[in-house]
Amino acid sequence: MFSRKYKNYDAYRFLYFQGIARCKREFADFWHMRYRMNSVQLEDCKRIEEMPFIDWERLSNKTIVITGSTGLIGSNLVNALIYVNKVRGLGIKMILPVRNVGAAKKLFGEAAQIFSYNLGDKLELNCGMNYIIHLASPTGSTYFTERPVDTMLENIEGTRAVLELTKDKNVKKFIYLSTMEVYGFPEKGHRVKENELGAFETMNARNSYPIAKIACEALCNSYWSQYNVPVVILRATQTFGPGVKYDDGRVFAQFMRCALEKTDIVLKSEGLTKRQYLYTADAVSAILAGMLKGVSGESYSVANPNTCISIRDMAQMVADRIAKGTIKVRFDISEDIEKLGYAATLYMDLDVGRMLNLGWRPGIGLQEMYERMIRGIEEDICSRQRY
Repeated sequence: MFSRKYKNYDAYRFLYFQGIARCKREFADFWHMRYRMNSVQLEDCKRIEEMPFIDWERLSNKTIVITGSTGLIGSNLVNALIYVNKVRGLGIKMILPVRNVGAAKKLFGEAAQIFSYNLGDKLELNCGMNYIIHLASPTGSTYFTERPVDTMLENIEGTRAVLELTKDKNVKKFIYLSTMEVYGFPEKGHRVKENELGAFETMNARNSYPIAKIACEALCNSYWSQYNVPVVILRATQTFGPGVKYDDGRVFAQFMRCALEKTDIVLKSEGLTKRQYLYTADAVSAILAGMLKGVSGESYSVANPNTCISIRDMAQMVADRIAKGTIKVRFDISEDIEKLGYAATLYMDLDVGRMLNLGWRPGIGLQEMYERMIRGIEEDICSRQRY
């Protein structure tokens, strides 16, 4: 390729291969923009690809099964893997069982093997697989309250179906995405460790979700104990970033809409609930770190410890920094907030030391989470108007 008669042989060779790497990145950029990934998500893919705690070579020519791939975290995970595949030429094969094949193909094109699947049905794959990431789950407090039976059965039967698939497949790791809700209602000022699960009132329909998640965790551990399925459980806090829908009903999204629509934030409670948050790309990197470095049979809390904030303080931050002081925070406190569907005051300060010991590091703080989420939504709206 290069003759050593040139004095700068090594320099030319270095520049040549740098050029190839740059071309691969430019091709990956083009591929993603073709499928209308917004620039924020593309930046996140690049950042994930460059994270030093992810040993990408271990995924070379591996097969990964991912459920819940069209959800917020799942879609960001698949996009990141597609991007890294293009840039690094790893030959990762992704298999995506999904409810809506059309929606998945619109998101990912032909970059993954996609087939129709209803959560809880028997899952059969006549191929080898190395990793399974189980993200699929019902979402939304209204769904949990109005359809508690479906909430429990879809979680438990869905998890069992995926675990059954792995039983005889000799997989390297099974990742189960759980939730911080399994910790219940810790005492104020207490930092919660992984062995401190909460107690739940079984006669409250809303608790169908955390109880189902605890049951799924127990089922995962049972498959590890009885069948040696190498399970790692990740308990994520509330996660947001690019990909969040504009009409999302969660409180962070309500604040976002107030900032964009220039309307005051009205709190119906004192806003004392305090928790940490997690950026979507940091959730993706946590899944990958848990998959490659997590200890089988262990659980890990996943949150950005620098984002611990109360609802009222987050509202004020959005009004001051995101809306640049153009809106205010007002209180219209009801005498009986439970009738309005508001949850009891929660203090959730997760100890993420176990996750940090894997080398994982979250990179995006709360204000930037909002800024990047808003940028992504604005780009998506402009893109829809253009096409």
